[in-house]
Amino acid sequence: MTPIQSFGAAETVTGSCHFLQLKSGPKILIDCGMFQGHTDHDSADPFGFNPQDVDILLITHAHLDHVGRIPKLVKEGFNGRIIATRATMDLAEVVLLDSAKIAQEDYKTSLKKAKRRGEENEVAEPIYTIDDAKAVFDMNIQYADYNNTIQLDKGVSATFRNAGHILGSSTIQIDFEEEGQHKTVVFSGDLGGCIDTVMRSPETVPHANALYIESTYGDRNHRSLEDSVDEFKTAVVQTLKNEGNVLIPSFAIERTQEILILLKQMYYDNELPECKIFVDSPMATKATIIYNQNHKSLNKAAQDLFNKDGSVFDFPYLEYTLSGADSMQINEVDSGAIIIAGSGMCNGGRILHHFKHRLWNEKNTLIFVGYQVEGTLGRYLVDGAEFIHVYGEKIKVRANRMMINGFSAHADQSDMLKWMGGFETLDKVFLIHGERDKQEIFKKAIEEKLNKTVHIVEYAEEVWI
Repeated sequence: MTPIQSFGAAETVTGSCHFLQLKSGPKILIDCGMFQGHTDHDSADPFGFNPQDVDILLITHAHLDHVGRIPKLVKEGFNGRIIATRATMDLAEVVLLDSAKIAQEDYKTSLKKAKRRGEENEVAEPIYTIDDAKAVFDMNIQYADYNNTIQLDKGVSATFRNAGHILGSSTIQIDFEEEGQHKTVVFSGDLGGCIDTVMRSPETVPHANALYIESTYGDRNHRSLEDSVDEFKTAVVQTLKNEGNVLIPSFAIERTQEILILLKQMYYDNELPECKIFVDSPMATKATIIYNQNHKSLNKAAQDLFNKDGSVFDFPYLEYTLSGADSMQINEVDSGAIIIAGSGMCNGGRILHHFKHRLWNEKNTLIFVGYQVEGTLGRYLVDGAEFIHVYGEKIKVRANRMMINGFSAHADQSDMLKWMGGFETLDKVFLIHGERDKQEIFKKAIEEKLNKTVHIVEYAEEVWI
């Protein structure tokens, strides 16, 4: 039998990292993501395996919690093959360079403060540098096309299918022979919903002896996208008409593009009051360019916008603020602004700057359009925090706040059950990428509705396939 160990995204949402050790074939790592929010693990900790032992790294998609430790993996000796879709690698380059830049800047700031206290020896260096991040893209990279099988070794292959989560995202099917038996393991990656404003629906997979499936929203169903769009439109229009501003902490990849498409459609449908829309994130701007370049991979609504005026996202009210000086100029806009900025969970980035200047004003509205991991500032605000501390200053939270979860790039319980129901044969289900209490609910739903054997994967546990 073949063991699989999960060194991340086990009873937690982030840090995706799964090690498949074939007896007579390559040792395969699926994702190598960063831990975020409150977890028992730190991204600086040892991997739990020797990076030099990994022959092939397969990447499901370019979110930081799936690619964020790849530079560390390379730095510590991985010298094998990387396989992912081209769009995933294009986005991963943006994500990893940004992550390294932030880490280095945070280190310099922390070191300066520590020196004043005489505690500089207690400041940990970043887990990797910008040069380490760049080194990833000098590796042996092979690009995967959806539904085209790639031979990894004799009797071992991988097939990437559209996961519908973000641009380039994939469900990965690994087939191999062991002791005369053919076996199939499928890693769902992060699955998108059946209906999305940007992405196509996830593709089905025919067979699996073992399915490793995400469970982020395994305990619930989202509000319908239609209801969520209506709620979003109402909040935006009312805030602008009341001479307020809209703050949207948004992930640079997928969520920003989703919101921009919605706002552009509102503009063309004469639903959007005259305003100024700022994408205040260099990373989101770069990601939006990549999305636009890959418009043929997006859904029909996105392609229709591209065919209308040559861009999926751009329209007259929209501005991209790349420099810090441009970002500061947004403070001069008293009202009528929609500000989209990172980080999506509010643990850093330019959104904190806008919180300081706008969150105390009851005319403004703070709209969360993405999942907020436990332990993040975003989760703290969603849970009703009356005050926050930003740059050493205490800020009273008077702005209206809303959580609209129908925009989630993650499938909900109903979507995932429907997707699993499309398998012709499926032997056993393993739950990863979710909080334990939610996984327990999802486990019960799968057992009752699909009559499948389900196991919740623990950190570093050996699962034998």
